[in-house]
Amino acid sequence: MVENPDSGRAEVLLEALPYIQKFHGKTIVIKYGGAAMEQAALQDKFARDVVLLRYVGMRPVIVHGGGPRINRLLDRLGIASQFVDGHRVTDHAAMEVAEMVLSGNINKEIVSLINREGGRAVGISGRDGHLATATEHSIEKSLDDGSTERVSLGRVGTVNARSVEPQIIRDLIDSEYIPVIAPIAADENGESMNVNADTMAGAIASALRAEKLILLTDTRGILDGDKTLTGLTPRDVDELIQKKVISGGMLPKTRCCTDALQAGVRRAHIIDGRVPHALLLEVFTDHGVGTLITPEVQVWV
Repeated sequence: MVENPDSGRAEVLLEALPYIQKFHGKTIVIKYGGAAMEQAALQDKFARDVVLLRYVGMRPVIVHGGGPRINRLLDRLGIASQFVDGHRVTDHAAMEVAEMVLSGNINKEIVSLINREGGRAVGISGRDGHLATATEHSIEKSLDDGSTERVSLGRVGTVNARSVEPQIIRDLIDSEYIPVIAPIAADENGESMNVNADTMAGAIASALRAEKLILLTDTRGILDGDKTLTGLTPRDVDELIQKKVISGGMLPKTRCCTDALQAGVRRAHIIDGRVPHALLLEVFTDHGVGTLITPEVQVWV
């Protein structure tokens, strides 16, 4: 048998085949943020990944963040920020900036990137078509006497599967568009609320009963020391939280994933968006580039 120098490329395609077959026609909700959104070289690769997912028959939905861009513009405009136990309070002026950056600048940049790579993207926010209705998000603040009180963060909202009406997303997908969604929702009075992008992505994935929820992060996933953990269940996640293996900023991400699984999402992934073509590597290869979390019982992974 003659050795073919391109046989390695064929093996890559063959490795992808069962995943293409398994996930054809399935909805995949992707939270886009971090380095993957900030670095120009990674932006183009992300856009190509999304277009390829659509061309092989998957149904990608993008929910994006934008916190660093909001912070930079607030600083430039001289709008002071207030914090409660490390959480930013979003007042009216900050909300105007957040909506301009998220629904305007960033959303349309992502749409343009995907369209430039041959996709058909449409940008919306949670305010469009009554997609998402938010309730006020508050936190428990520790007082000097050791007690706690609930404190509002202003125009910061939260959403869940029950507060999402996903028909506009389904209509766009059925028309072969790629929805790109800014994490802005309306409260019951129609006022804009800023929603954490992970939370928005999880709620949308849950409402759509998506096959996958994928969170792009700036870490290699859930780490135990220097080891990336994968093949986890919600029970494993709870144990890792109790052992303090999962802590800090990874806590809300893992809770977002386990909540989505409980709502009917089949698989949740926390992947390293700093890796070029991270989406393709996670979806189409056996080893992936991050942490996979699945329900307690899975017949195929």
